[in-house]
Amino acid sequence: MLAETTTRAGQPAGAGIRHLADAQHESDKASAPPSLADGPLAPVTVVIVNHNAGGLLSACLDSALSQASEVVLVDNASAPGTFEPVIAAFESHPRLQVIRSAENRGFAAGCNLGAELSTQPFLLFLNPDCMIGPGSLARLCAAIQEHPQAALAGGLLTYTDGREQGGGRRAVPTPWRSFVRAFGLARLSKRWPQLFNDFHLHCQPLPKTPIAVEAISGACMLLTREAMHDFGLMDEGYFLHCEDLDLCMRARQHGWQILFVPDAPIVHHKGGCSRERPVFVEWHKHRGMVRFYQKHFRHQYPAGLMGLVVVAVWLRFAAVATLIQSKRLWTRARQWEVLLRSGRARSLAVDYNSLSRDGVVMQTVTSTRAMTS
Repeated sequence: MLAETTTRAGQPAGAGIRHLADAQHESDKASAPPSLADGPLAPVTVVIVNHNAGGLLSACLDSALSQASEVVLVDNASAPGTFEPVIAAFESHPRLQVIRSAENRGFAAGCNLGAELSTQPFLLFLNPDCMIGPGSLARLCAAIQEHPQAALAGGLLTYTDGREQGGGRRAVPTPWRSFVRAFGLARLSKRWPQLFNDFHLHCQPLPKTPIAVEAISGACMLLTREAMHDFGLMDEGYFLHCEDLDLCMRARQHGWQILFVPDAPIVHHKGGCSRERPVFVEWHKHRGMVRFYQKHFRHQYPAGLMGLVVVAVWLRFAAVATLIQSKRLWTRARQWEVLLRSGRARSLAVDYNSLSRDGVVMQTVTSTRAMTS
């Protein structure tokens, strides 16, 4: 495995050692910035897998280090300009361990690498575009400790304006439920709730206490070490997306519960790490969907019908990718129109460059002549 590790002060390994986390917190107060030394620390190893999150990573690390006993940051071959300036302010922190992977092996593989280095009784997978709300980590731990049957717990994922995001609490998106959502049939759920329910639950009233759900989001997912040893970590066959659903499915297959904790808010800048390569992200998202369906539902559907499901997934990808590229071309056309009208195009020159975007190499034509007369 190609990775360079920056070590931090060692801690005794093991589970059920909250007193060790508290002692570590006391020793860290002298060296940690004031914002990172307030309040008791939860006995949690936060694993953050980063790829070009840029400035969002800074806020994520701030929130994690202020609440967790240990943070492991796995960088999946980010561009140096997006990662090194951010991590420079944190790398000397005694409770942070930084792993620089020489290649992007995907989100699931990055999470597993971080988990292997964890020492705390609880493990939290956290997206680099997430910020843990004050006290949320402690509430997640309390909820999962109060429910011994629970293996996983997720908090209330919100946009920056406080609205709840879809995905933080959900039913498993079976092929049928995905069909219902794709074709807008969820509106029929009022009359036939068992048949046409949407798998996202964020439109339902927010519960007042933790409740059991079928699935939560990998953007913020707390896992007990006991459960991790029972059904394992993430399936590295998923590069990006659906690995969280797979983990939830395996947890429930092993008899565990999954909790949604409504009073543990997490602000999620959704898509903060994927805006630069949207087609690449959509490709792996749909590829993950196919893997998820074939792995967990092949035995429930006839082969012909499962084949249609796979075809439908890739047709959806083609439609989404076409829409993304069309919007991109339209935006460029509008930019050129503005430049031409303003007269600034006289000074423009485009060089021969191979610009690789989403795996597609695009050639641009050099012209040093004035674009307008």
